[in-house]
Amino acid sequence: MIKKRVNIMQDEFSFINNITPKKVKQRELICGIGDDAALYHVEDDYDEVICVDTMVEDVHFANETMAPFHIGYKALAVNISDIAAMGGIPLFYLVSIAIPKDWDDQAIYEIYEGMTSIATKYDMDLIGGDTVSTKGKLVISVTVLGKIEKGRRLLRSQAKPGDVVFVTGNVGTSAAGLHFLFERSRNGQFSEVEKNLIKTHQMPQPQVKAGRILANSNCRISLNDISDGVASEAYEIAEASDVTIIIEKNKIPIIQQVTSIQEDQPLQWALYGGEDFQLIGTMAKEDWTMVSKRLEKQGVTASIIGKVIAGEGKVFLQTEENLVELKKEGYNHFK
Repeated sequence: MIKKRVNIMQDEFSFINNITPKKVKQRELICGIGDDAALYHVEDDYDEVICVDTMVEDVHFANETMAPFHIGYKALAVNISDIAAMGGIPLFYLVSIAIPKDWDDQAIYEIYEGMTSIATKYDMDLIGGDTVSTKGKLVISVTVLGKIEKGRRLLRSQAKPGDVVFVTGNVGTSAAGLHFLFERSRNGQFSEVEKNLIKTHQMPQPQVKAGRILANSNCRISLNDISDGVASEAYEIAEASDVTIIIEKNKIPIIQQVTSIQEDQPLQWALYGGEDFQLIGTMAKEDWTMVSKRLEKQGVTASIIGKVIAGEGKVFLQTEENLVELKKEGYNHFK
């Protein structure tokens, strides 16, 4: 990050004009940037989905691990992932940013370029936000709005005993990438394998396609995105559904490039590392074959990693030797 005196706040309106998209992608948009609030229409057959996440410098990102482009990309990606976990379609986003004086104009524009990069992939429109100065660290808060067909939303509370537990893609890769960034910083020398792992941390891919396939499968499915690790997200489903989840250690999809790094660390990365932004969910065992074929046909990999049984909201790990209750761990801002 370039650390120079920022000039952006000297002309806030010029800055807003510069980041205002020149094209509108969503036909639902009535009025975007330029008025006191954005207006958009959602068809009668859809429900609105909305989510917000905030990223703080030196808490969620740092100069050593993330370039400004990556900060913007990830700030929007994590919200798109929440829409994906509901089975929804992302439509619009708003950005509130608090800028310290030691951030350069170019770095701020690169943050917005990062957001534009992933927004373009999903045909999303930037429709507003807020720009302020701060005496503290840089803070960026992104709100995403989307839609989902009525009756097809995927909630955490829909797991039932007898369901299978599944995940999309692989897990533990983002934490492995962060491991190398902590070792050498983002300007270090990395092998191609290490670069690919780092990319999964800096530029995660929300599983919108998978969420849409699941939402349109007409099956009872509970779903969550993996932001805080498999264990934490499984706990959220177990507690919301009032069931017990058992995860089988040898079925957790961890790629060989991760398992070869350290003997014991990959499992911890998968369970508690987080920021893979894959999806974890449950569905009836008899629906799995049909749904997994639909996912595979669209190029989405998914694996059964466990089962749901009757019991209170807890999560266990089945190892070769025994059944171990997992801790409900994830990043806690207040510890």
